[in-house]
Amino acid sequence: MIDVLLKLAGWNLVQDFLGWGKASQLKNYGLLAEFETPAAVYHACEKVRDAGYRNWDSHTPFPVHGLEKAMGIPSSRVPWVALATGLTGAAIGFTLQTWVHAVTYPLVISGKPYFAWPTYIPITFELGVLLTALGALFGMLAINQLPRLHHPLFGSERFERVTDDRFFIAIEAIDPNYDEEATAALLREAGAVHVETVER
Repeated sequence: MIDVLLKLAGWNLVQDFLGWGKASQLKNYGLLAEFETPAAVYHACEKVRDAGYRNWDSHTPFPVHGLEKAMGIPSSRVPWVALATGLTGAAIGFTLQTWVHAVTYPLVISGKPYFAWPTYIPITFELGVLLTALGALFGMLAINQLPRLHHPLFGSERFERVTDDRFFIAIEAIDPNYDEEATAALLREAGAVHVETVER
């Protein structure tokens, strides 16, 4: 049960970011395939998705319309993180004010009751907004494993063209379906003009 909760919370991402996960024990990062056109990388993404790979990504010099659907990317978890932190902030703000005004220091101010909840709304709202923004920011950073000052793909000279005129698919070696020869064959069959192994 605990391992399921940790997986849902993204603990495997934290382990990989800190170098504790199984990804840090592998010599190779995975395979990098180069494509010449947006259409080629789009159709290759569909083939990789249909082959059942889960730990992979595509890299393009500009947004390619519909690529996230071709990759089978699920909706982001960031809104759920923002909702949870926002509701937590609002609950903290409301509870703190209730505790201070009605329990710890019960003073009659301008004839108001101890539990004058309408006066708590501005601080409750502000703390909810504050923690929503912070949760969205830090949740996005954690889910995307940022900041990341180095990535194994930066070691590939061909990958430098990703900001210019080339399109890439990188399949990680930690993927359960990863087999270097079979995966390379799949990428070549999908239209890759070059496939290379990327070391960590």
